[in-house]
Parts: sequence; structure tokens; C-alpha cells
Amino acid sequence: MIDLDGTIYNGLMPIPTAKLFIERLEGQGIPYLYLTNNATRTPEEVVAYLAEVCQIQATPDQVYTSGLAAVDYIAKNYPNGRVYVVGEAALARQVEEAGLVLVDEKIQVVLQALDRKTNYEKLTIASTAIRNGAAFVVTNPDTNLPTENGFVPGAGTITAFLKTSTQQEPFIIGKPFAPIMEGALSRLGLSKEDVVMVGDNYQTDILAGIHYGIDTILTLTGFTQAADLVSMPEQPTYVVRNLSEWTV
Repeated sequence: MIDLDGTIYNGLMPIPTAKLFIERLEGQGIPYLYLTNNATRTPEEVVAYLAEVCQIQATPDQVYTSGLAAVDYIAKNYPNGRVYVVGEAALARQVEEAGLVLVDEKIQVVLQALDRKTNYEKLTIASTAIRNGAAFVVTNPDTNLPTENGFVPGAGTITAFLKTSTQQEPFIIGKPFAPIMEGALSRLGLSKEDVVMVGDNYQTDILAGIHYGIDTILTLTGFTQAADLVSMPEQPTYVVRNLSEWTV
């Protein structure tokens, strides 16, 4: 299971050693799944982005996003549910494709992700719905995202607004929580002892693996640096400066 932001690329900047790592997996016939908390792209858009930015070829079935995992969860627990999305076009499209209904009234589920065009009106609708009993589902808790210009606010900053407004805790789908890991493992068709979680963020990628009971590889190409690990009570299974140091 391989993270994207900070692991394969930083914004518009590819991480060259990551491409070598993927080529090594391909050469040895080792299955892998891109596992990302980013809910602003569909798997097809992720594939196009990988090809354009990193010159890495992939297929949509090799990508599992927190958006997909959230929609899977809602479709299972609220079939034909009425969903209000605080998120971007890709997530809204996935909600509709799953047979759920996009609404802005009589809301059963508020699905919140990163929404770079959100406004006070949208957040008011979401807050009011949650206060009136709608389920509060969040794609991922990421507070900051690595880009070519440094770190920018993530979905977790919007979650903080809604938590403060409603005094309610959300059900979180993405890393480091279990729902996305369960979905990813199911897609791979493997057991936990045969899988490793690869990522750059201790708080999401590495804790996801630790909490789910699988090995982890932390690459120091993104969010977490070596100095950050000193105070962590639970350590990654492996730490590498970049993925070229890892031999399969």
C-alpha cells in the first residue's frame, strides 16, 4: 500500500526515487495499491496525474482513495442515502455513481473532505444538518498537505471548523483509521502479514499501518522527518531517506 502526496510526489514535483521503486515492484511482479487520503481526485484523475507529473503508468484499479472508501461506507450503511457534500467535484461524482442522492436539505449524511472553494454558506448547511442529527463522515484528517510551495491546509482544517461549530465528533474514513485499510486490503486480496504500508506521514500513513497491524516503511521525502520520530512511542518498522534505499 503506497501513499502518494509526499511519497510519490510533492505537489507538481515528482520524487524521482519513487519512480525507481515502482519500476522495481513492476519488474518483480509485486502487487501494489496507491492508497491516498486525497479525495479531490477520482482514480482516473490520479492515473492521469501520475502519468503527467511523474511519468508513472497506472490503472484506476491500482488506486484507492479516501473518497472511494467513504462512499463505500455510506452506500453500505445508508443505502440510497441523502448526502450533502462539503468537497470537490470528484467526490460528488462518486457519491452519485454509488446510487446515493446529492441534496442540500433533509440531509442524512454530511460527507466532508478537502474543499478548496468552500464558503460560509456551505459550512452553515453542513453544521446545521449535523446538529439536526445527520451523520458526520469525514474522508481524512490531514491538516496539512505537501506541495511544491510548502505545506497548505488540508481537509482536517475544515473538520476542525465543523467540530467546533457542532460539538460533534466525525466518523473518519481515511488513514490512520481502519475503514480505508479494510477496503484496501480487500482490494488487494491479501492478508495483513503479506502487506506493508509505505508513506511519508507518521500521523497518517505509519499510524494507519501500526494500528491495523501491518508493517510500515517511512520515507523521509515529505511530511515527517527523522527528528520527529524521537518522541514517538511507536516506531515505523523501517525508515529510509528515500525509496531507492528499499530493496524488495
